[in-house]
Amino acid sequence: MNYRHAFHAGNHADVLKHLILCRLIALLSRKEAPFAYLDSHAGVGLYDLAGDQASRTEEWVDGIARLWQAEDLPDPLVDYLEVLRAMNPDGVLRHYPGSPELARLLSREQDRLHLNEKHPEDGRLLKENMAGDRRVAVHLGEGWHIARALLPTREKRVLLLIDPPFEKADEHIRCVESLNEAIGRMRQAIVAIWYPIKDERQLKRFYQDLSRSAAPKLLRVELFVHAPDDASRLAGSGLVISNPPWGLEDELRQLLPWLSARLAQSQGSFRLDWLIEEKPAGA
Repeated sequence: MNYRHAFHAGNHADVLKHLILCRLIALLSRKEAPFAYLDSHAGVGLYDLAGDQASRTEEWVDGIARLWQAEDLPDPLVDYLEVLRAMNPDGVLRHYPGSPELARLLSREQDRLHLNEKHPEDGRLLKENMAGDRRVAVHLGEGWHIARALLPTREKRVLLLIDPPFEKADEHIRCVESLNEAIGRMRQAIVAIWYPIKDERQLKRFYQDLSRSAAPKLLRVELFVHAPDDASRLAGSGLVISNPPWGLEDELRQLLPWLSARLAQSQGSFRLDWLIEEKPAGA
């Protein structure tokens, strides 16, 4: 319960996570039917990059600040940067949205949001930040219980973001368990799991467990700002996405080369592949 995301707001891992979240919402919004957005470890939703916590680490300087003034933005980044510019109308980058605020701003009137935050103080701030939007329900329970508590939703389409702090040794295992539970309750659910990367060797079992999960198909997206061979520092981050909407893979193939070059600190690279490929019909 000690983790506070404000220290890391807007860093390279946030950029990857949030731009993919924006694209998932954009692709879901191509159809008129409503969807539900579920966030298991939501944080407070809004961050002040000049505040005490973010200014202590200034991780955002090597993250979102590198994109803020870029003139050669690939098309898939436009929605993400438009939200940021609307939040910082004077042109000075200070306010940064977490995943709850991005989802709130980019979703539609017919969509619903369920945001969960266990940390007592962050949960209180999340409620304050989301107050007044009748589409949003804020929960203050255990994030690992979200799938069993809220699925299936009345909406036929659902996007679940699982984004734990990874402070405990069993959280990789619990991510896979939550994925399996979500798919067991709604096989068509889009489940996005974010994870940090230090030494890739430490993730070997996680990848194996994911590849044996119940997901019908599972896309792996990873962005590196350092070579992933030093367990003492955050080399990059990744997301695995079950049932990714059509078009996402092509967008990421366009985006990731640009993003890895822009955010590289010592050695930028990326990976985009399938841990579970969709089985052909009748197989």
